[in-house]
Amino acid sequence: MYKDLEETSPSERWIIAFTVMFGAFMAVMDTSVVNVSMPHMMGSFGADLSSITWVATSYSIAEIIMVTMSGWWSALVGRKTLYLASFALFTVGSILCGTATTFTQMIVYRVIQGIGGGALIPVSQAILRETFPPAQQGMAMALYGMGVVLAPALGPICGGWLTDVLGWPWIFYINVPVCIIGMALTMKFVHDPPYLRRGVQSVDWLGIFLLSVALTGMQIVLERGQGENWFESDMILAGTIATVLAFLALIYWELRCPDPVVNLRVLKDRNLTLGSTMGLIFGVSLFGTTFILPQFTQELLGYPAFQAGLALAPRAVTLLLFMPVAGWLYQRVGARALVLAGIVIIVWSYYDLMQLNIQAGFLNLIPPLLIMGVGMPFMFVPLSTVSLCTVSRSDVTDASSIYTLARRVGGNIGYALVATLLDRGIRVHRGYLAEHISDLSQNTQDYQATLVQLLHNLGVDAVSASKLALGMLEKLLMRQATMLAYNDISFIFGCLFFLLVPMVALLPSKARILALSATRPKK
Repeated sequence: MYKDLEETSPSERWIIAFTVMFGAFMAVMDTSVVNVSMPHMMGSFGADLSSITWVATSYSIAEIIMVTMSGWWSALVGRKTLYLASFALFTVGSILCGTATTFTQMIVYRVIQGIGGGALIPVSQAILRETFPPAQQGMAMALYGMGVVLAPALGPICGGWLTDVLGWPWIFYINVPVCIIGMALTMKFVHDPPYLRRGVQSVDWLGIFLLSVALTGMQIVLERGQGENWFESDMILAGTIATVLAFLALIYWELRCPDPVVNLRVLKDRNLTLGSTMGLIFGVSLFGTTFILPQFTQELLGYPAFQAGLALAPRAVTLLLFMPVAGWLYQRVGARALVLAGIVIIVWSYYDLMQLNIQAGFLNLIPPLLIMGVGMPFMFVPLSTVSLCTVSRSDVTDASSIYTLARRVGGNIGYALVATLLDRGIRVHRGYLAEHISDLSQNTQDYQATLVQLLHNLGVDAVSASKLALGMLEKLLMRQATMLAYNDISFIFGCLFFLLVPMVALLPSKARILALSATRPKK
């Protein structure tokens, strides 16, 4: 039986919060857990680098479509039923992924897993919003954030360890016991409130088609754009046009459809629109950094998979520690001060990352990542809370889907931005550095002579030593260019957060949030 907010005891609320965190954590972690395992999968399936990225892309496409449709599905089958069905499908998909023996099987199974995982994230947030009173919303979102924000940081760590020790199939098998526990707790403690919208008059087939085309096209363009040299490719150009047209048609149709698959009408709520916009930029940073740091440690520092994932551990630790601190502070200082503090701290961390060089080691990465881990909860908690504080309770699942979609789209943009900036940056910096290397330069001659002498002392003949010295010089040039490109990315990501500063003033005050939350309509 469903209990109203006033009838739910504090212990029951926290049990429900702990329960729904399972789903959000597992669904988000599987977007990043495969990143460090892809080289091993390439060997297992005989796939090249361009093809193996579809292991991540296929999951993301299926997940992002289901994220957007969560409100519609919850109205069709009931929110608890949707949550349990998603958990079950995610579990089955995880088992199948671990047993895949061909590349085609892996892609199909990842789509199944993504369909199951997509609804878990927004539904978890919607359940939490309705379980806690306004005065405790900050702490509720802090617990939710432990799953959603911590998962991308822990994904590469867990994935790297499991891949190195047990093999890549175990990055999927490890989901099974966690999902079973989550399903058992959901069946016992989670119930649908009576005021949730029930049933649909007709299936919005056109909306489903347009949504699938738009989100699939966007995902493919963002993930494949850099590899295809963006708009120089006919495929990317056609995909972009199809995506834009599908989005425009979707918006036009959904605003007029009586039972839309995506309830865009909830965007009339200013706080949801503002929070989603800020969440998109936050997603660029969170997922972009999660992608680039393991690449940096593997390419420049030569770390194996586990150590590359472990590079994100300092951020994960402070995220875990400061998420409840952010929830506690939110109840006392409000959203504006907390978000502004988060922006300052995150920009500080990116400034420190800009100072890294090719001699950097693991200890040099710890301070900026610790700082970033402090700042991210100060943004995530207030944005997650404010975005849904004035949405009617019957529309919370729809609103949570849109907020989650904004953050995920931000993550996809982050991936694409990182790949593009890194490739272009390496070429620009290599060209600039190469201008200062010449056979006529005394510094170049002295450096080459030193390398030749060292190689000769190791027993290499004069001709071979001269060729090897040139190769070593080219390698050093590329390492320096790559390092400068990574520094540029840190600078650009830091500057992105300055875009949020004017928006902070538009966030509601602490008193306004409490007043609006307390009077929020059910319908």
